Amino acid sequence: MFEHLFTPVHIGKMKVKNRIGLPPMTVGYGTADATLTDRHRAYYEARAKGGAGLIVTEAAAVNANRKYGLYPLGLYEDEQIPSWAKLAEAVHPHGTKVGVQLMDPGPESIQMLTGIQPVGPSAVVGRSHFRSLPREMTTGEVEAVVEDFARAVRRARDAGLDCVQIHAAHGYAMVGSFLSPFFNKRTDRYGGSLEGRLQILLEIIDATRAEVGPDFPIMLRMSGDERRAGGRSLQETQFIVRMLVEAGVDGLEVSGGAIPTVFYAVVPPQGTELAPNANFARAIKEVVDIPILCVGRINTPRLAEFVIATGRADLVSMGRALNADPDMPNKAAEGRLDEVRPCVGCNEGCISAVMKGLPAGCIINTSAGKEIEGPLVPAEQSKRVLVAGGGPAGLEAARVAAVRGHDVTLCERSEKLGGQVNLASVAPFKQEVSQVVGYLSREVEKAGVKVELGKEVTASLVDELAPDVVILATGATPLRPASIPGIDGEKVVSAWDVLAGKSEAALASNVLIIGGGLVACELADFLADTHDNTGAMPTEVTMLEMQPLMAMQSVFEIRHLLMKRLHEKGVQMINGATVNRILEDGAVYTTGDGGEETIRGAEYVILAMGSQPNDELSAKLEAMAPEVHVIGDAKQIARILEATSAAAELARQI
Repeated sequence: MFEHLFTPVHIGKMKVKNRIGLPPMTVGYGTADATLTDRHRAYYEARAKGGAGLIVTEAAAVNANRKYGLYPLGLYEDEQIPSWAKLAEAVHPHGTKVGVQLMDPGPESIQMLTGIQPVGPSAVVGRSHFRSLPREMTTGEVEAVVEDFARAVRRARDAGLDCVQIHAAHGYAMVGSFLSPFFNKRTDRYGGSLEGRLQILLEIIDATRAEVGPDFPIMLRMSGDERRAGGRSLQETQFIVRMLVEAGVDGLEVSGGAIPTVFYAVVPPQGTELAPNANFARAIKEVVDIPILCVGRINTPRLAEFVIATGRADLVSMGRALNADPDMPNKAAEGRLDEVRPCVGCNEGCISAVMKGLPAGCIINTSAGKEIEGPLVPAEQSKRVLVAGGGPAGLEAARVAAVRGHDVTLCERSEKLGGQVNLASVAPFKQEVSQVVGYLSREVEKAGVKVELGKEVTASLVDELAPDVVILATGATPLRPASIPGIDGEKVVSAWDVLAGKSEAALASNVLIIGGGLVACELADFLADTHDNTGAMPTEVTMLEMQPLMAMQSVFEIRHLLMKRLHEKGVQMINGATVNRILEDGAVYTTGDGGEETIRGAEYVILAMGSQPNDELSAKLEAMAPEVHVIGDAKQIARILEATSAAAELARQI
């Protein structure tokens, strides 16, 4: 099944036991002194123990005055070496090679943290989240950056790491910005031509080789194609990589896209093409004779095998997949594919959380980032646990409780598990999220949970079963404010009913959606179609949203693509609109400037105004069971990440 994936490969003098790598992913476990923490080491050791052949840690800064993120790692002082040495000591016993990505953020340094204006190849603003104006570097300052990198590589070698990777991708950080014609407008030797833009990287490699000699492996991460107007093309990348190999580069990890313009191409989310950079990698592999790594949405062992077997790359970097399941390589090698936790590309715990300054986690792996706490331990006393609700929170609570030795029964009032995930997976490009339910359903069965479908938990059932612990994961109900006149009209339906296939509003040619959150926007994406498609019935969609922007709860890169589709489909999105009353065929609303407008012509009005916790039992059960807990949306409306994390934490305590 895996004729290529589990064969060894050399990157320079370094022998890697298989073709699976963990690429650099910021996890947010750092401290103010920029050293690796015990939490870092536990995270990386778990991936080594799980069978990854190569681990490259998240980016480390090469200069104390240029940092990226709130608590970045660093290799700009010799005092930081011991913490990296401990990482090597933790990973090496598992036969895994470990390196570090070195990145100078350059124009993306965070001025509000350092108090120092960012610097870059030119005073060109990348329109990033940080909104800082970089200062153009002097020639001498560029030469100093070259030395910063060389000394950082020497520290990595002295710490016992096996390799380094220099971040030269995505156009936004120091080296990548020099390589990108969008950012680099210099006229000295570090700009002007393609070779000029490459000069800083060639000098970094030369200076590094002078520090560590010819045998220490140096890898690069590069965008095969920046996929932005004014950026570097694939053919230009093919041209420069030959010079980089001649300079002494041992391996290339091929990514794609540029930040922030096409961030969705850098960390492609659910619904996008699988392995989108594989063809870039193959094109680069055709012109150089060094190992090529491919990164980006390679999320299953079979897909990884395909990428390698078809000559697209020599190794695969599976960051989010290994975040979801650190044991994925071992499970695949042993043929236990049905036990692999699926990465569904939601980017909630691994990307979005970190961008908000939170530590990385995972919606389906509630142990991600908590490896230092150790595995689940048996409960001191086995209890009878009753879980009400079979959505993600209820399933995860039941799983963890059963693994710890409790006698667990889960009752779901509908005829299928999954809760709102069943609705969420209906929208275009969202089918992958259904894998969360599939995986957790298998896991609760394997753990011995007694699952009863079509059975609602009531006070009488609790009285009958006499559980020691009741966990209420009864979810939410759609908001339907009675204060809005006309809201109970015959043609007023809920978004949930439309997505569940219970309403003929899905067949209408003109609908009005009240609400502009993620559910509303995904419903519009599901319903809207233009008159251009003569083979399908066109559907005109209008949306009314109180807030200034639509779908702001969504992960950034998913929202980007969602908004693009809605615009292409001609969805009329009206922001700053407060609905006053609902008509038979539309609504009257107040605009942001206080005026009143009317929309008519809709066959149906669809309510997507959010949801509210559904907890009608906890107060009734307080005197009927020793412990009653409310989790998930039944407690507070939140994302799957918060729901499953809180559920697991509770089940660890009972």
